[in-house]
Amino acid sequence: MSLSDHQLELLSPAKTVEIGREAILHGADAVYIGGPAFGARHNASNELADIAGLVEFAHRYHARIFVTMNTILHDAELETARKQIWQLYDAGVDALIVQDMGLLEMDLPPIQLHASTQCDIRTVDKARFLGAVGFSQLVLARELSLEQIRAIRAAADTPLEYFIHGALCVAFSGQCYISHADTGRSANRGDCSQACRLPYTLTDGQGRVVAYEKHLLSMKDNDQSRNLEALIDAGIRSFKIEGRYKDIGYVKNITGHYRRLLDDILERRPEFSRASSGTTRLLFSPDVDKNFHRGHTDYFAQGRQPDIGAFDSPKYVGTQLGSVIRIGADHFDMTADAAMANGDGLNYMHKRETVGILANRVEKIGGDDEGQRWRVYPNEAMAALPGLKVGSVIHRNRDRQWEAALQKKSAERRVALRLILSEHAGGLRLSISDEDGVSTIADAAIPLQPAEQPAQAESALRASLGKLGNTMFEAAQIDLALSQPWFVPAAAINALRRDAIAAHEAARLAAWQRPPRKAPAQPCPAYPETQLSYLANVYNEKARAFYQKHGVQLIDAAYEAHQEAGEVSLMITKHCLRFSFNLCPKQAKGVQGVQGQVRAEPMTLVSGNERYTLRFDCKPCEMHVVGAIKPGVLNSPPPSAVPYSPLVFHRQRPRN
Repeated sequence: MSLSDHQLELLSPAKTVEIGREAILHGADAVYIGGPAFGARHNASNELADIAGLVEFAHRYHARIFVTMNTILHDAELETARKQIWQLYDAGVDALIVQDMGLLEMDLPPIQLHASTQCDIRTVDKARFLGAVGFSQLVLARELSLEQIRAIRAAADTPLEYFIHGALCVAFSGQCYISHADTGRSANRGDCSQACRLPYTLTDGQGRVVAYEKHLLSMKDNDQSRNLEALIDAGIRSFKIEGRYKDIGYVKNITGHYRRLLDDILERRPEFSRASSGTTRLLFSPDVDKNFHRGHTDYFAQGRQPDIGAFDSPKYVGTQLGSVIRIGADHFDMTADAAMANGDGLNYMHKRETVGILANRVEKIGGDDEGQRWRVYPNEAMAALPGLKVGSVIHRNRDRQWEAALQKKSAERRVALRLILSEHAGGLRLSISDEDGVSTIADAAIPLQPAEQPAQAESALRASLGKLGNTMFEAAQIDLALSQPWFVPAAAINALRRDAIAAHEAARLAAWQRPPRKAPAQPCPAYPETQLSYLANVYNEKARAFYQKHGVQLIDAAYEAHQEAGEVSLMITKHCLRFSFNLCPKQAKGVQGVQGQVRAEPMTLVSGNERYTLRFDCKPCEMHVVGAIKPGVLNSPPPSAVPYSPLVFHRQRPRN
């Protein structure tokens, strides 16, 4: 069903259907996953039959499955995409996450559409428009503040979704073209080369070095743990975890972490409810520092912050564990504030680089009030660990024992049942009702004999009815509505229970109703702008027709169409390097002797042979990374998944 205003949805990623199932067991109310194609993540696709199995598993808990089809599509790909959408609909998928507006001009099944974050939803007008043309859920830009979210929620009645955890793209989603310009690999088509994680040297307008060989476009990871309730109050209803490339341990851990936080809020705020069914019990303690991350930031949720970048390293450093106290020939000794294990992954910093250590064997050699002391025999030769010395700070980025716990069963999810055992004309009847109001009745022809030991007979019946351990259910209440205590053979009551539970599970699936696609508003709403640049990512004639229908008069082709030969903004970002290095004109306001002397002049960013100009748009507080497409890329065919056929539209006004 569509999200109601009182429902809170935890939305988890899945690279595979196995990970999707674990996400649901660990507390996800919905899962997003890639289909066979067009999912904006290379090497994260799944077959239709597997997705259909995940859908059935999810719907038992009244959880939803969304499939990503959020690449921009070449004209030659539209028919393949249309067929895939019909197949996904037949597989039971609840919604598609899309970027390309051309899909709205096609013959699609009545499946719900969610506007991807790549639609760059940052304004009230954009959100209102997308809701009006038929989107059932809007994935807002990661850069929005609580105040901006609140303003959108006040003006738009479409459920809002927001990323709460995971890796951050430095650019506004859908507004980054560096990868395509340099390599021909398009981020908008799921093949980003991640230029943002490279080291760069930054110079000012006079050529002076501001930062040397730093990862200046690499952001820390998003973590909205402390802002969840504020996000709810601002109007967010779907809380999205990033990570369709992440492994199963990450998804279990981060889903479990946010499940606990949301459950705590739901317990205090009865006006809200969970968007799916059941209660999740975790068999481990979630810890967001145990999985890969580049540090934590809440980004712009509370306004611009001074420390959002992971400039030193894009790698996972982990948590600080202790420091080296002695160097040996084949080992080193260290203090540690937690137990260690063979196979732990350790690291330390040396000359701005992270040096990794695999702890082949560890031995505890003592402990006192200042912590434990451990001897570490690394897998590497000591001579191969540059700069390791007494006092070196050691971090752990792989906790072997903690990871081992996540390889086992680490959660269970149960739907509460009320079971009533009564008599009918020929035997016993088991009536079942659950927390969603689904009710079923199962009868069994069982000869009834008065019990010689009434109390023992009743106890045996309750015990047999409550044996739901291998199912998705738990018995919250068992009532014996019998005229007198009966002796019932254990095999008979167990068979009745199994049949009743199977029937109830089938009834829950039948009770799930997939809502139809939201109808577009009439009359046809007007797009907020009358002309679109390459930033609108219009890559096919259907998308062009969509915008023309909604009043846009001048439409440029997407950057991937290779019609922008000169320098353009290859990346637009809220991250500002002037601000990061205290060179922002706004920071200088009110500073004696400085105000009026600092201007947002261009700067230069260099990585290897790549050179970009940084331009600063201070009114919206944005930075533009400016450059040109490589000649080899410009002269190659625009990318598509099928043999090339030339794009036929250029800059022109529509014919009357």
